[in-house]
Amino acid sequence: MKFTNLMVPLAAIGFLSACTNTVEEQYDDNIPAEIEAVEGINITSAVADIEGKSGSDISGTVAFTETEGVVKMDVNIIGLGKGKHAIHIHETGDCSAVDGKSADGHWNPTDEDHGKWGGSSHHVGDIGNLESPGDSMTVMTLTTDAWCLSCDDPEKNILNKAIIIHKGEDDFSSQPSGAAGARIGCGVIDKDEIM
Repeated sequence: MKFTNLMVPLAAIGFLSACTNTVEEQYDDNIPAEIEAVEGINITSAVADIEGKSGSDISGTVAFTETEGVVKMDVNIIGLGKGKHAIHIHETGDCSAVDGKSADGHWNPTDEDHGKWGGSSHHVGDIGNLESPGDSMTVMTLTTDAWCLSCDDPEKNILNKAIIIHKGEDDFSSQPSGAAGARIGCGVIDKDEIM
């Protein structure tokens, strides 16, 4: 019986990492002693489930976690051919079109020229290129304070936008979108909900 009682707080700690509310909101007055030190830290998460477009069979997820105003993006895609493939945030969270064009153009709320992430001019949705090994999972991680999941700022909030993966490489200069070719993957950035 003592073992079971010990497992409940430990399970709660593991569950916390996927929560969209603060620890305080989750546990109210019954906060386990092990968690009290992080009370009030707001952790928000979202995910885009990538589905193949334009005849592609790629799949995977692009997961986002916001902690204290910083968003971490984790990309995990399977089925990409070897080489570089552009990845961008697009304006409209709609992946219904077979070619992915229902997601519209790059998310560019500040009306900048297309370019390389971190360069003098780029869309806030210009993520860059995935480097695929061609025979295994393609991964990428990015951390930024230029995006948010829990704020009301239309120049930062990426919820309900779309992640688009292209067949080719972003050249970081061709306007308006880097000449990256067909849209072969699309997923809508949806906020994770507490189960």
